[in-house]
Amino acid sequence: MKSVSINGAARETISKKATKALRNAGQVPCVLYGGEAPVHFSAETNEFRKIVFTPNVYLIDLTIDGKECKAIMQDIQFHPVSDEVLHVDFLRISEDRAVKIDVPVKLEGFAKGIQQGGKLKLNLRTLRVKALPQDLPDNISIDVTELGLGQSFRVGDVDAAGLELLNAKSTPVATVMITRAARAAMNAAKAN
Repeated sequence: MKSVSINGAARETISKKATKALRNAGQVPCVLYGGEAPVHFSAETNEFRKIVFTPNVYLIDLTIDGKECKAIMQDIQFHPVSDEVLHVDFLRISEDRAVKIDVPVKLEGFAKGIQQGGKLKLNLRTLRVKALPQDLPDNISIDVTELGLGQSFRVGDVDAAGLELLNAKSTPVATVMITRAARAAMNAAKAN
């Protein structure tokens, strides 16, 4: 899995007034959980562009006042109008403890159902997985070549070695939908 580094500075005060002053100065208030006590810190707004506005998932190398640790982004809050990042929660990870994270799905191949006039629909953009940090992939690849009209690739069909999938096994990940034109062609073929 790809990693990104973020530099931050510890916060002394956690009041609303101090948080508002941080945001006005171009900083984002953050919290790091998973240790003995939560660590409150702030980082530059530009530091989050590389991890927020992308479909990829990253391991984050946090440096807070010279102390380094590995983490994942657990939660993020946006301003409802301006879409500005308001607050970010991080979870400290260790090599011997499994983490739960959403991993993006990547479809590969050209489905047979598309060649017959169907339309491929991606139902789940991410899959919730539980694994050790070193076993986490950048994405989960799914080959849809064998999907015909009206067929689905379900979570239970995903081959994910070393990962525990937390989504329901019967949930469709990708489906080849039957379009009106394909249905009309099928009905016309049956009528002849």
